[in-house]
Amino acid sequence: MNLRNTLLTATVAALALASPGHAQQASRVSVSIDTAHPGPVIDPAVQGQFAENLGRGLYDGIWVGHHSNIPNRNGFRTDVLEALKQIHVPVVRWPGGCFADTYDWRDGIGPLSERPVGINTNWGGVNDDNSFGTNEFMNYSEALGADAYVSGNMGSLPPYTMRKWAEYITDGGDGAMARLRRANGRDKPWTNLKYWGFGNESWGCGGHMTAEYSTDLHNRYATFVNPAPGAPDFVKVAAGPHDDLYDWTEKLMQKSKDRLGAISLHYYVFPYGWDHKGPALGFDEDAWAITLEKARHIEELIAKHSAIMDKYDPEKKVGLYVDEWGTWYDPEPSSNPGFLYQQNSLRDAEVAALTLNIFHRHSDRVKLAAIAQMVNVLQAMILTKGDKMVRTPTYWVFDMYKVFQGATPYPVAIQTPDYRYGDHDVPMVDVSAAKAKDGKLYLALVNSDPHKAAHVVTGMTGSASGQILTGPAMDTHNSFDAPDTIHPVAFSGTKDGGKLAFDLPAQSVAVVEVRQR
Repeated sequence: MNLRNTLLTATVAALALASPGHAQQASRVSVSIDTAHPGPVIDPAVQGQFAENLGRGLYDGIWVGHHSNIPNRNGFRTDVLEALKQIHVPVVRWPGGCFADTYDWRDGIGPLSERPVGINTNWGGVNDDNSFGTNEFMNYSEALGADAYVSGNMGSLPPYTMRKWAEYITDGGDGAMARLRRANGRDKPWTNLKYWGFGNESWGCGGHMTAEYSTDLHNRYATFVNPAPGAPDFVKVAAGPHDDLYDWTEKLMQKSKDRLGAISLHYYVFPYGWDHKGPALGFDEDAWAITLEKARHIEELIAKHSAIMDKYDPEKKVGLYVDEWGTWYDPEPSSNPGFLYQQNSLRDAEVAALTLNIFHRHSDRVKLAAIAQMVNVLQAMILTKGDKMVRTPTYWVFDMYKVFQGATPYPVAIQTPDYRYGDHDVPMVDVSAAKAKDGKLYLALVNSDPHKAAHVVTGMTGSASGQILTGPAMDTHNSFDAPDTIHPVAFSGTKDGGKLAFDLPAQSVAVVEVRQR
């Protein structure tokens, strides 16, 4: 163990010892795992990513161009690419977002010098040279080993033109789009196009449509837009609701059930609402508590949308894709407000872990999710500045949680006190359990109380070890000057009356492998 890890491990121990809830004073939590009733497999795609043409998410974050002094591979930042490979990114959604319904894919193909310069009217009003287009996205997702999720422009692009886009990507024959792709440097079609979205947020920036009109449009586009003959099929994703827009789900399931493979759901955590979201750093405990409370609200939304879907699809063939989710704060001071650049702290790590645990509990419907967003935008995995790169606390949660990709979840019964602050309360401890593809049992444990430790006693025997993420302050974060302030360190279970137990520090996230006897 190097000095950095030694110091961080000591910090974790000190936090547990210093907590008012340590040892006998620790809040006692009981956990029971029902291994006799496994649930549907956790689709790896629930750890998906979202990369919109927005701010510095693509440009400077992923793409720096072939002639940049920043180390790159075919124009893609090497440091970011390698960091994303580490977390086994399963799927990337692109090009939006609101940007999707103003995007014409034909602007982003061909020689870079000949691509037209457009204006990103959705985000910041800045020029876009279209140097990151279809070839770049498909090549990047391929380099990551990730499936591609294309959000098609249903707001302002004709179905015929969208159909040609799908042919450009998938046709392995001698059609006009295949020839055009070859002229642009790609001989064989890409085989990782697994998802196709029809529009984005049709109720808002995607056209301010009614549910009925958007549903009719979906049926029209989904009829005509398909992979080229002989190409792998893709899942057709309907532009679905946000939050508690339950009528939208009802209309889609009534009229489109046989023409879609999934419905999207968007949910963002705005601590104090759209007009005053609050800062990403330097917040008080009220902001911590309300953020976690709102993060957990997504479970109610998923349950109610799923219940509507169950009426029309009891066999659960249609997926519910939470393809935009995460925290949304006021932009960082001095940044372009249209770029949605925000810092990322231990609070965001808690939101990520709680949300992923909820997805695990709803693996029967939630088959894909895409956190917003991958680099430099909102609740990002990675922040960049020039040639510097920072892995955020959210990145480290995804790194720890990658063992749950393709795992089989087990029901968890938990007896835990609540963490309360003012008018806000959430269960103090949250737990997810699953058997990974390698046959090992893993637990994810989250303590949402920023002050008290938890003594978590399970009904299992054996031992456990893994990693934990925590820090001394609610807004502990990594910066370009101190990029390793917070990252996972070693963590082990203990014993309580012969049963496996965990002394979980305040404000922490842990993932452990359980070795049962």
